[in-house]
Parts: sequence; structure tokens; C-alpha cells
Amino acid sequence: MSDVSRFPVVELEDLPEDLRARVGVIAEKSGFTPNIFRALGHRPAELRAFLDYHDALMERSDGLSKAERELVVVATSGANHCTYCVVAHGAILRIRAKDPELADRVSSNPWQVELDERGRAIVDLALALARESALFGEGDIEAARNAGLTDDEIWDVGAITALFAMSNRLAHLTALRPNPEFFLLGRVPR
Repeated sequence: MSDVSRFPVVELEDLPEDLRARVGVIAEKSGFTPNIFRALGHRPAELRAFLDYHDALMERSDGLSKAERELVVVATSGANHCTYCVVAHGAILRIRAKDPELADRVSSNPWQVELDERGRAIVDLALALARESALFGEGDIEAARNAGLTDDEIWDVGAITALFAMSNRLAHLTALRPNPEFFLLGRVPR
């Protein structure tokens, strides 16, 4: 097993050209190549599909804010006990929410963390779908609507929760380890 994954990893320079360019932008912006791309890189078609769906959900300009999208990821990943996603997306949430404590509070106990009404509705909806999807129903949707979420935002929460259910399980399958750099990001104001 490598220091990143129990399966083969691919370095940025060894990715196919299109993925090297796409992941290279992320690596340049963050200052390092996130291990998820190194781990998924040995199956390029799957990495492309993952990135396409991720970007379609997480990079939208309408619906949930970028911080709210990361809130869904951290709550879902915390509920699913996914260290990689909690650490990586916790860093992004700290930066986007401009709050060095929020990600730790949400990931450690998303059911009890104190949030405003909208944040609580977002997290509750994500948790209902992530943890007991067979029991998910109209009551969960109505609670989100009553808190002011639109149907489009409810869809965002559900789709992000579903994507990260897959991502969390891939991280468990691969024993994916977070990059050390993620642990420090967003903790001290710049």
C-alpha cells in the first residue's frame, strides 16, 4: 500500500493530457495535487466522469452558495465517517465560509451542530438522505421547503449527497489518505 491509496496512484505528469490539464489547474490553485486525483487517475474514464459530475454540481453559480455546497459534503462525509472527504472538503468549507471552526463542528456531529435555520435544513436534508435513504420521503422535502429551500436547492442537496456517498465509499475502498496540506488550510485568516 502506498502512502496515498491501497491501489496504484498516478502522478499529475502521467495523467492523459486532458486530465493533466484539468487537474493541473486545481493543483496550481491549491499548491498541491489532491490525492483523490492521484488515486482515481489510474482509471482515467472514471476520473473524467467523476470530475464532470462533481463540477456540474459544485461549480454552479445558481442555487446553493459554494459554502452551502461544501456544508453538504462535510455533513455527508462526517456521517459516513470518510476521513479523506472530511479533511479535504473541511478545508474548502473553512475557506468558503470564512469560519475556521465550522467544518470541525459539522463533521464531528452534524446532527447537533448549531446552525442558522437554513444551514440546519440543508444539513438535516443531507443527513436524512445519506443515513436512512430508504426512509427518505415527503416529510424531509416539506421540512426543507418550510425552511425556505427551493426545489432546485433541495435537488442540489440531494445530488451532492448522492455524489459524495459514492466518493466516500471510493475513499474507503482505496484507504485514501488526505494530503497533509489540507489540515492547515483555512484555519488561520490570511
